[in-house]
Order: sequence, then C-alpha cells, then structure tokens
Amino acid sequence: MTTQNDQRYQQRQQKIKQQVDERIAAATQDRGLLLILTGNGKGKSTAAFGTAARAVGHGQQAAVIQFIKGTWECGERNLLSQHGVEFQVMSTGFTWETQNKASDTLAAQEVWQHGKRMLSNALLDLVVLDELTYMITYGYIELDEVIQTLESRPQGQTVIITGRGCHRTLIEMADTVSELRPIKHAFDQGLQARQGIDW
Repeated sequence: MTTQNDQRYQQRQQKIKQQVDERIAAATQDRGLLLILTGNGKGKSTAAFGTAARAVGHGQQAAVIQFIKGTWECGERNLLSQHGVEFQVMSTGFTWETQNKASDTLAAQEVWQHGKRMLSNALLDLVVLDELTYMITYGYIELDEVIQTLESRPQGQTVIITGRGCHRTLIEMADTVSELRPIKHAFDQGLQARQGIDW
C-alpha cells in the first residue's frame, strides 16, 4: 500500500530526475577539460592522482609532471608508473630546503620542457601538472607560456593543475575549479605524516 509519504518521495525523486536529465541533454560539447585543484587544504595531489588512476582504469593514457615534492617517495608514482604512466619529476624537491632560486628555476624549466612535450602529445588523454601553481608564483615558469601551451594542446586532452594560490587567469580559463579548505589537520596536532596516507 502506497502512503502519502511514499507519493511525496516519488514526486521529489521524479523532479530531481527530470532536472538531471535536462542538464545531461544540455551538455553537448565533447572536449578535454582544464581542472584546477587549489586551496590550503590537504588532498589536491591525491585527487589528481585518483583521476589519473581512473583514466588508466578506462584504458586511457596519462602522464604526470611533479614539481616541489619530487624527491619524496610517492606511492601514487610507484603504482601508476607500473601501468605505463610517465612521470617527470623536478629533482630539487621542496624549495624551502634548497633555498637557491637559480637552481630551482633551472630544475623547474628542465621538467617544464617535458610538460610542454606532454601537452602537445595527442595520444595523452590526461596530463597532471602537480604543484604547478608554485612555479608560476615564484617566477620559475612564465604564466604566459603556460597559458599559451594550455591553449594549443590537443582538443581531447584533459589537464589537471594542482597547488595553492592558483593564478586568477588560470582559474578563469578552467572548466572546473575545486578549492580544498582546511578544517583540521593531523600535522597541526603533532602527528607525523604516514606512509600510504600522506605520501
């Protein structure tokens, strides 16, 4: 026996379905996307690598450039590289450790050359530019060059940029922008970073 509550629930769900169906029907463009994961919260790189794993799981080709955290062991790199994902890693690691702008700039430029190669390769469905935002903020890579390279990439290629303080021009260019906001972090409570969770 159908109750009044059941009928109201069904009506609400039908209305939601209609709205979803209308939005799906209106989405007629098919091209690669520019996604930005920014903000001060934890999980930006993790989300990008999760998307790379999803792409690989669908038989797509992905590649990754890692700035900033390149000298750390990386569980995602260990896994994804076994599935044909190319990683190019900035060799200097954290800039607050090196404290040498000239060598950091050179290292960033060297790995960025691989990024430009990836961003011109139509066989790559996804390119992750992990921590690119810092390279622009610090002046290691020119914003205009990044914009030009993104705009001239193959039409079907999706790009994910991660990092705090993303430049407003890139945010305006992006199709999807997510900002991760910190509410609470274990490190602030004196808890050590954990292998398999934090890296």
